[in-house]
Amino acid sequence: MTEEQIRILIVDDQEMVRAGFSALLDAQPDLKVVASVPDGRDAVGAVKMHQPDIVLMDIRMPQVNGLDATRQIFAMPGNSPSVIMLTTFDLDDYVFEALRAGASGFLLKDAPADDLIEAVRIVSRGDALLAPSITKTLIAEYIRQPARSTPKSPQVRELTDREREVVQLVARGMSNAEIAVDLFVTEQTVKSHVSRTLGKLGLRDRAQIVVFAYESGLTSTGA
Repeated sequence: MTEEQIRILIVDDQEMVRAGFSALLDAQPDLKVVASVPDGRDAVGAVKMHQPDIVLMDIRMPQVNGLDATRQIFAMPGNSPSVIMLTTFDLDDYVFEALRAGASGFLLKDAPADDLIEAVRIVSRGDALLAPSITKTLIAEYIRQPARSTPKSPQVRELTDREREVVQLVARGMSNAEIAVDLFVTEQTVKSHVSRTLGKLGLRDRAQIVVFAYESGLTSTGA
């Protein structure tokens, strides 16, 4: 008996990108492309119809961009799929807003085939696509934006000292294994801290932990 396949929706205005990604992903026994559409305006209807687990979402599209489409998807009632944003070589200006809208991470459109396949599996497990290089670019984008007057979140007080440490390290783009080494604990302990933190803060995944860390003031851009 084979394990349940990960259902994928591809949203991109370039037909060759959609076709290439579909062929690559469908060739994997644990992955299945249930639909592909050319614009963000079609994405919401496709999510309703096909109920994918993962959406590969281009950011820049001519009618409805990936950011607006992602917001609409997460505004829908019921369980939402995880969204992976497809970006160009330089991460788009929408990066931080996309994370705030609920995206689980980012993938370069010209990334190696194995990276695309692994990205889908990573996000399907509930992890986020936030490698240190991506996180550094994210922080740089955050710094460039006008200063926010958002007060420090009272939710920070609900976290234990160790949970705050874990949040700060997640915000630096560190994996559970790397955090375990840094804090001299087991990887399973780190996973438990991350899980409890997500529950306390009402967040979806590690990507939103990064956003929370900077917007709450728990982590500074100079950290």
